[in-house]
Amino acid sequence: MVAIMGITLGKKMPEVVGADVADKTGNRHLGIIEFPVPVLKGNMKELKAIREKLYEPEFSDLTVVDFSDLAQGCKAYDEFIEKMGSTAEQELKYLGLTICGTKKKVNKLTGSMPLLR
Repeated sequence: MVAIMGITLGKKMPEVVGADVADKTGNRHLGIIEFPVPVLKGNMKELKAIREKLYEPEFSDLTVVDFSDLAQGCKAYDEFIEKMGSTAEQELKYLGLTICGTKKKVNKLTGSMPLLR
């Protein structure tokens, strides 16, 4: 799930991925994201409440990737498109959220959540 959300974030914001690097022996390594990405722990109820807030105009400048039970249950992207098109947002159960934007706004939404360890 985290890998899926990371791929989506990378597509939406390719500028956050750093340049490829070389180690001392000259082997090349693909670039990684240029800033820390804390992984926080929350339950479905907390994720749902945050996702609902993310639809408010105050947070419209944040980049959001969500991953739901509906997405997890699909075996093909066409199936996901079809099912999402016939499912109301209120019916979705969020398993994960990726939120990228100003630290102040992200902290306003997630500040009370503990780090996942």
